[in-house]
Amino acid sequence: MQPLRSLLGGETTTVALFVDGPNVLREEFDVDLDDLRVAAEDLGQLAATRLYLDEHASPGLIQAAEARGFEVTVTSGDVDVKLAVDATEFALTDGLDVLAVASRDTDFKPVLEKAAHNGVRTVAIAPGEYGRSDALRNAAHDAQVVDPDGNTEESGDSEDSED
Repeated sequence: MQPLRSLLGGETTTVALFVDGPNVLREEFDVDLDDLRVAAEDLGQLAATRLYLDEHASPGLIQAAEARGFEVTVTSGDVDVKLAVDATEFALTDGLDVLAVASRDTDFKPVLEKAAHNGVRTVAIAPGEYGRSDALRNAAHDAQVVDPDGNTEESGDSEDSED
């Protein structure tokens, strides 16, 4: 398998964004997919932009996500397992520099830890300050909060974990 860096053309920082749709795209957070994408693009060149949804997702949401360049995966039931497996597999791909997970679900803590253990920088993206998971923030190298106005702010670097 050819390394991502060479597929994307050189020494660019490669970023994979995985979005936990049911936990991020909630009315109370009012976070836009474009804002999540911009937050990830600020980290480097996107190698993957994936949105995970459950079977209750509307066709309009799926179409809107695809129009914004997201690869959409619809699962029956809880999206956590599929997202976690895919993100972990991607993090183990040669050449990925940054794994960004947009969620407030602590189930993704092991994904961030495994990626970090394999030399991939990790970023936890929270949907607003009240959607932030301290466990994800602490497991990631960096954490960001995306607010309803589309502003992204660092929520403080976490301590690099010992693996």
